Amino acid sequence: MIFDSGSPIGIFDSGIGGLSVLRHIHALLPEENLLYISDAAYVPYGEKSEQEITARCMLIAQYLFARGVKALVVACNTATAASIQKLRAAYPEHIIIGLEPGLKPAAACSNNHVVGVLATQRTLQSEKYQRLRDQLIQENQTRFVAQACIGLVNLIEQTDMDADELQQLLCSYLQVIADAGADTLVLGCTHYPFVRENIENVYASLRPGLAAATIIDTGIAVAQHLQRLLIQKQLQSQRTAEDPAQSGSIAAYTTGDVTHLRSMLDKLLQLNNCPASALPLPG
Repeated sequence: MIFDSGSPIGIFDSGIGGLSVLRHIHALLPEENLLYISDAAYVPYGEKSEQEITARCMLIAQYLFARGVKALVVACNTATAASIQKLRAAYPEHIIIGLEPGLKPAAACSNNHVVGVLATQRTLQSEKYQRLRDQLIQENQTRFVAQACIGLVNLIEQTDMDADELQQLLCSYLQVIADAGADTLVLGCTHYPFVRENIENVYASLRPGLAAATIIDTGIAVAQHLQRLLIQKQLQSQRTAEDPAQSGSIAAYTTGDVTHLRSMLDKLLQLNNCPASALPLPG
């Protein structure tokens, strides 16, 4: 596949969560064309087997590389843990960036060495997560209090951020972390930044009188890493230099409800004119 600096960047997730990564990429690299896939027919990945997740990731990667993307961002912690090595082995000539929970920055900034990790069950069970956790425990004597947030992705997909059910679920998941005294919280799923304010408020209510917890969202770091690799491989779009007023395009696709994706682009990213289309993938 031939691609150059004008080729698009592919980004995908099981639903709308990866939009939290897309917004950081678009803010840092506004000149780039972005293709986003929401695999909503299979949301959430965190409750699927590793084999199912990997099969979906390979299928979506195949589609995006056939579209000529110059880089692929796996904007999902669960999908990264399950498939990133297989994706890189299958497409060694491409830039492929995955996500992992921000355990390193969390350990570095925690004052009391107690870090709460909110993630999907599949991410927390992954060898990648457990290996990094054990390494940091040994190096920094950091205690990680992990909480599998079953059902949270589905509620965020419904986008009623003030729903009582959402608040109750967050309270139940954050209570054990508050009891452990964590002063830092890792948002270990790309859906969770969309309820960051809810998480901050609920956590503060469980720790009255204490300083606000530090929140770790790795979306910014992913965008910065992507920029470094594009520059290194001389693939960063040059249109900004040629026409500073011109910005890149964003096109979104979904294996689920197009109307829902369109409304999420409007509501979460204020991308009112972003085209959204159905993507019929086999499987």
